[in-house]
Amino acid sequence: MEAKTGRAYIGAFLIGAVISLMVTFNTEFGRLTSSEVSTTVNQIVGIVLLSALMAAARGNEKINPPRRHAGWYMYFGGLFGIAIISINYVAVVNTGATVAMAGAVFGQSLMGFIFDVTGLFGMERRNISARRTVSLLVSCSGILMMLAGGTIDAIYLLLSMSAGALTMMQMVYNSTLAKAKGAFYSARCNVISGLAGALLYSFIFHPATTIAGLEALDEVPFLLMIAGGTLACIVVVGTNVIIPRISAVHSALLLSSGQILAAVLIDYLLYGIFTAPLLAGAIVMLVGMAIGGKEK
Repeated sequence: MEAKTGRAYIGAFLIGAVISLMVTFNTEFGRLTSSEVSTTVNQIVGIVLLSALMAAARGNEKINPPRRHAGWYMYFGGLFGIAIISINYVAVVNTGATVAMAGAVFGQSLMGFIFDVTGLFGMERRNISARRTVSLLVSCSGILMMLAGGTIDAIYLLLSMSAGALTMMQMVYNSTLAKAKGAFYSARCNVISGLAGALLYSFIFHPATTIAGLEALDEVPFLLMIAGGTLACIVVVGTNVIIPRISAVHSALLLSSGQILAAVLIDYLLYGIFTAPLLAGAIVMLVGMAIGGKEK
């Protein structure tokens, strides 16, 4: 049992790292084409892979459980994803992966805090302990340390925080459909509605950029083209398998640690970005998460 738990801990950390890598691939894809084209292709890749997996495991009730009724309004989780991918693209391009991921992680934590305090979207209202409040404040100080160098525009940090908050909202929204239809079915509905939203948004608001991006597709390496959508599916499958095996507080800590530490490495290797305030801020954020992670 302990060995299985240890593997789950390692898996959760690696999934966090995969999330940072996924965002980076999406950003690079968007640089070569456009953010709209990157988003659209990612949704298509997700639809194909999830549909193939569900078809191949038709008799597996863990992947295709019995389905119950769900309201029509629960099938549009992908619209959150459109906003998240677009915001992450802007944030990474202007600040690098470390700040974008740190802001997103803090936004997720802050929105989780708000859900617990208010009971929004039907979530259970919980008492907030002093430890968790301190955890959030310490993480916030890490964000402020990242701004200490004076080279980061606060508006992009706020954007990345909003992407994290939207991610938490999307998770709560999608989990409701997953309870009725299954996690993989919910994930596929998410990318289908995301594709519809991406196409409408792209051709209504940015038709010229979208067409130019589509024309540039033949210059994009195939592996880069499918990387973001493939990694998104890995994250879905991985969290479905691993996260239920460990506590929520530890899964949040390990996912966040993987995201931030991988982002620091990505910034250094790909973008040549490495400054003391960024590293110090990332470490302080992880300390803040660890303080909250001790709570049972």
